Amino acid sequence: MQNHDTHNRAAPPPPRRHHGVFGRIFAGLRNNFIAGVVVIAPIGLTVWLIWTVVGWVDGFVMPFVPRAYHPDELVNYYFGLQGEDRVNFDIRGVGVVVFLLFTILLGWIAKGLVGRSFIRWGEDVVGRLPVVRSIYNAVKQIAHTVFARTDSRFDKACLIEFPRRGAWLVAFVSGPVRGEPLTRLPGEDLVAVFVPTTPNPTTGFLIFLPRAEIIELDMTPEEAAKLVISAGLIYPEDLPAPGAEPDSRLSAPPA
Repeated sequence: MQNHDTHNRAAPPPPRRHHGVFGRIFAGLRNNFIAGVVVIAPIGLTVWLIWTVVGWVDGFVMPFVPRAYHPDELVNYYFGLQGEDRVNFDIRGVGVVVFLLFTILLGWIAKGLVGRSFIRWGEDVVGRLPVVRSIYNAVKQIAHTVFARTDSRFDKACLIEFPRRGAWLVAFVSGPVRGEPLTRLPGEDLVAVFVPTTPNPTTGFLIFLPRAEIIELDMTPEEAAKLVISAGLIYPEDLPAPGAEPDSRLSAPPA
């Protein structure tokens, strides 16, 4: 009889599930978190990079500055603080300011007659040192190309057919070919093209090509760099192809 009553007893109702509500709440929180990361990550990385570079420059420059000219020593001297009243603090960025002022002063001296004579004497001394000579000449050429020459920069983005026919990649035009490569290579109107790698565009290949074999792009080098770094995920605004006719449906007046 007891077993019969047990079988006839109504089963308890299943617990109510709130997976749908909780799922929507979790999805909303996740989307908000991702949106916040998209906003914070570029700002945070930029601030961190600047802060790190400034600290690195300070750590390199400040040991060469006499201790009496450090900001905390100047404050102690100006206010007459001594003994236990002395204050010790570091102001990040002082080394950067000192480096900029020293570089400007050095450049001003280097443009004068005495400075040029001293630089020539120093280069003659360095030229007698086998290993140091190679390093100095390479660094000097890079610095001269990047900072001194106004015509040596990536002012054009382009497309080249590489590494096989039918395959195209984004590259940067460095400028016309000069020096010995120009005299040894066949053809005319050769240009130097830098082919960057993804996602690190600071490494790549240098290729000499006839200008007729490259397709210059209307996008800026900055936009092309974003395209390369993002591996094709970030495109600049669509630009009309050179010589393309406007869409007649857009230009025709309404009937």
